[in-house]
Amino acid sequence: MDQIPPEKYHDTPQEGPGTGHAAERSGRLVRKFLYVVAAFVVLAIAAAFLYRLWGIELMRRYMTPRVTFEAQAGLSRDAYALTDMWLARPDIAGNPALWVPAGQRAADGGAAVFFIHPTSYLATDHWNAPLDNVEANDRAGLFLRGQASAFNAAGQVWAPRYRQAAFGAFLTTRVDAERALDLAYRDVRQAFDAFLAANPDRPIILAGHSQGGLHLTRLLRERVAGTPLARRIVAAYVVGWPVSRTTDLAALGLPECAGLDQAGCLLSWQTFAAPADASLILNTFDATTGFDGRSRRGTPMVCTNPLTGAAGGIAPASANLGTLFPSADLSNATLEAGRVPAACEGRGLLMIGEGPDVGPYVLPGNNYHVYDYSLFWANVRADAARRLAAFRGQAR
Repeated sequence: MDQIPPEKYHDTPQEGPGTGHAAERSGRLVRKFLYVVAAFVVLAIAAAFLYRLWGIELMRRYMTPRVTFEAQAGLSRDAYALTDMWLARPDIAGNPALWVPAGQRAADGGAAVFFIHPTSYLATDHWNAPLDNVEANDRAGLFLRGQASAFNAAGQVWAPRYRQAAFGAFLTTRVDAERALDLAYRDVRQAFDAFLAANPDRPIILAGHSQGGLHLTRLLRERVAGTPLARRIVAAYVVGWPVSRTTDLAALGLPECAGLDQAGCLLSWQTFAAPADASLILNTFDATTGFDGRSRRGTPMVCTNPLTGAAGGIAPASANLGTLFPSADLSNATLEAGRVPAACEGRGLLMIGEGPDVGPYVLPGNNYHVYDYSLFWANVRADAARRLAAFRGQAR
């Protein structure tokens, strides 16, 4: 990709409603939890084996940025009017979100989809990814092919480049990590506003994964909850990121999806195979404060069963319409039905039995975080179509 021209930036940082007490609470969540979960996507590309060898402490030591956080100017007001600020947009060539496996077809179902990709920046020389970093953008494109592509029959997919927080920002409690995440969110928020301006009438599907799921919860709180925009939301897929039913859900402005034909609701899941060890995630989650100011300790997490579209419950492998099985070089994937069951168990973990062989990036504790979307790709695709139909039925 060409160098991002400097005229895209203002000379002074642009702050917004993400500052203040809400940002502080979000920062506390990030410091205590994000390094456990959001970094897992990055491990899928470059560090899964090293994670198994080193553990969290050594990863903190070697992968946390050693530089001082540098405040950066806000993007220019019209930055996201430019096509090269988007990884996926309806009018760009080579759109990775339009990828489909054999037997499937991308089609514009009439919705507008805003997708926030997970962490793809591994380097330690910056706290935030430069917008023109080739490796990070290539990895983000890979994530869009395996995740955002599930929505390309429901509508047009928009996925912004943003100055994502570096992988190492998820391994530390330093204030620099908070600043990096705030900077990343400001870009996401600005991209979302541009997305809304370009799509004034379409129904909206919101989706993200891991770091993208974190930013999506903040968008929901600041841009959707309690506003007229909430009436345009078909569904919000906060995947690979925990949402406490007790302390978080009310602040997001959307109810948990209770059934497959419901619109205007939120879905979330975190995938594990048996035998699962989720103690690291649960212990860290329990040490955080919810959006309502109460402790998350012991609270249940939203667990949507992607095979049924319902809250909780059990579904056999026969209900799985298709799992993506990637090629060795991750350049393609085949879709195979009936391979993976799903059941919400305990405090809200999505369990899949012994787990399929979908690649070498299953994480410690049998955590299938990397595959949260691809294990249920065809069901997510069908889910989005059903909720869009339900939304249109309500609008009549």
